[in-house]
This record gives sequence, structure tokens and C-alpha cells, in this order.
Amino acid sequence: MGSFSITTGPRCLGNLAMSAATDMPQKNPPIEFYFDLSSPYSYLGAKQVVEVAAKHRRQVKWYPILLGVIFKTTENRSLMEQPLKADYMTHDVSRIARRMAISYQPPAVFPFPSQVGARAIYWAATQGPEAAQNLSLALFDAIYADGGDIREAKAVAAIATTCQLDGAALLVALETPEIKNQLRQAVSDAVAKQVCGVPFFIVDDEPFWGSDRLHHLDQWLASGGW
Repeated sequence: MGSFSITTGPRCLGNLAMSAATDMPQKNPPIEFYFDLSSPYSYLGAKQVVEVAAKHRRQVKWYPILLGVIFKTTENRSLMEQPLKADYMTHDVSRIARRMAISYQPPAVFPFPSQVGARAIYWAATQGPEAAQNLSLALFDAIYADGGDIREAKAVAAIATTCQLDGAALLVALETPEIKNQLRQAVSDAVAKQVCGVPFFIVDDEPFWGSDRLHHLDQWLASGGW
């Protein structure tokens, strides 16, 4: 896989997810992580990027986006809509999860609209970078480790409360134009940065597409690039 290990600590507790977000110095630019909660490969990337960032004394900036909008630009479509590729993806994700020794079970509904979860993460970011990171990881676990369904706002709010966030305040924020516009703007910004799929990582202006490119990102930071 790469030269780093996988941490599978408890969700929304004071583990690596929290400390990596708060202990890194500010002088190093962050790793920008673009993802869609409805992407299993984004789940695999989320399970690795925090440790890679900590290894190189970087923070992670979490940018949930909507892959469907990206597809309109790239003239692509979901792997689940493509013969042969859909079956391969299901097999591949399960195999990678076993290799990483992380839990994986297909979500109850897939693919699914991920706007609610994405908006929740942008709201969480207003509470601090560690809140956005912890909620992102908790949502990913709820979907792909537990096979859960996060399409409804109440389900997302319940997960947020396990991250010591105010679920009631989140439910109100999800309906505000500000949070909705923030997600729209994030998707537009991603397209402008030529984010062509998920998971997508940008560090020091260098793009890396795919969870299987995180070991390249790791080596890039270790060596100063090539």
C-alpha cells in the first residue's frame, strides 16, 4: 500500500483525527482533500490521509464536493452505471479494505445523494477544523463501516452529536442559504482547480487523483518532489 500504517481509532474521540488537526504548525500548506461521501474510494482515502498529513506535519483541509457535478464537466458517469466496472469496483473496494484492515460493508443505499452530509461538514468547519475532520470521518464510518444511511438530516445530526457537535443547531444550519451556497461554491472551486474525480488531493499545488496515489503524495512530500 505505502510506507504508512492505518489508524482505526474510535470515532470522534481525542485520537489522531483530533490531534493531527490541532497540533500541526501553520507554516506548512495543508493537504487539500476533495471527496464525495458517496464514493467508497473517498472512504479509503479518508482512512489514510490524516496519517500521511501528520507524518509530514501538515493539516488536512476537508472539501466535500458533489461528484455528479464533476461528471457533467468531465462527461463521465458513475462506475455503478457502467457495465463490468461496477462489479469490479465492489470487489476492489472490499479487497483494499481487507488489505488496510479496516471495516467495510456496502451502504444500505448506493449510490446516494450526499448533499446533506456535505453541507453538515461545511457547517462543522465553522466550529473549527478538527470538528470538520472528525465529522467527516464519523460520516464515512457510518456509511462504509456500518453500512448506514445518511441521506436524511436527522441521521447526520445524530452522528454529529457523537462528535460533540450541536445536532439541533446543525439541523437549522442545513436549511440556510449560506451553507447551501458554501457547498455550491466548493464544487465550483474544485472544477476551477481541475479536480476531475474523487478522492483528489492537492498539496503545494501538486494534484494527486485516487486513494491509490496517496503513497505517491507521501513520497512527494518526503523527497521534495521529482
